[in-house]
Amino acid sequence: QVQLVESGGGLVLAGNSLRLSCLASGRSISSYHMGWFRQAPGQEREYVAAIYWSGGFRYYADSVKGRFTISRDDAKNTVYLQMNSLPPEDAAVYYCAASSRYNTGLLSYQPGYAYWGQGTQVTVSS
Repeated sequence: QVQLVESGGGLVLAGNSLRLSCLASGRSISSYHMGWFRQAPGQEREYVAAIYWSGGFRYYADSVKGRFTISRDDAKNTVYLQMNSLPPEDAAVYYCAASSRYNTGLLSYQPGYAYWGQGTQVTVSS
């Protein structure tokens, strides 16, 4: 079992930056692909970014490409999401998720993730 706890959310002015963290416990994340997803009010949860278990590949949704950066520190069992130039439409609850390294499917596919955090709220004020 992997337990995931997100942190770093909060209220930020449009155009500013925020860094989310996802601390894992129970198992090392070194054997897991890690992903970030988000869900805005009244909308379905959507894919944001993912990083390969080895850290060698990173993938982003088109809506955040060039503004968000996903990274991992396996020694700290933590995954990060650096979010820059935030517009109000980035406001959502952001979730961290873990997928087995043996998952060969698309990392944007939510059912491929076995473990999920509780989420952290990001509010962007204009």
